[in-house]
Amino acid sequence: MYDEIKKKARDLVLEVLDQANLRKGSVFVIGCSSSTVCGEGYGKASSIDIAQALFDGIYPELKERGIFLAAQCCEHLNRAIITSKEVADKQMREIVNVVPQPKAGGSFATITYNTITDPVAVEHIIADAGIDIGGVMIGMHLREVAVPLNLKNNIIGKAHITAARTRPKFIGGERAHYNESMK
Repeated sequence: MYDEIKKKARDLVLEVLDQANLRKGSVFVIGCSSSTVCGEGYGKASSIDIAQALFDGIYPELKERGIFLAAQCCEHLNRAIITSKEVADKQMREIVNVVPQPKAGGSFATITYNTITDPVAVEHIIADAGIDIGGVMIGMHLREVAVPLNLKNNIIGKAHITAARTRPKFIGGERAHYNESMK
């Protein structure tokens, strides 16, 4: 099961990266319910093993490209974010004191906290793209103009997957001209 989930997660993140047009230094948010991957309700079957397989499929692809991971915690931690201190500093986010656990923060956030370099928790972040595994609502951590992505890989286990990239706002009306590379 580990290998299958890891491969699906890798394929998923590569598909999103292909559509999102991110650059080195971008922030990528993951909201993940390992319980829904198992086919259970939120928080009912949190699984470190499933979270590890997902993380192992996703994180190396982000790291290789110089893209920062931000892991959204569960509602017990008010959807706080686990990321690196470098991201928190860059976005001038106040660091809060909490260490996620499988049943308070979620298994994916726990794995992220225990794996990335210099992990911290923040209450808010501005991500450039992201994946929502199991419908845990990552939208509050994306830039203002989120563009939903059409995914071929939209199920892992029993969990439905959605994803989005962001783009700058278009301003100026009908006479304005836009940079086509920023759409």
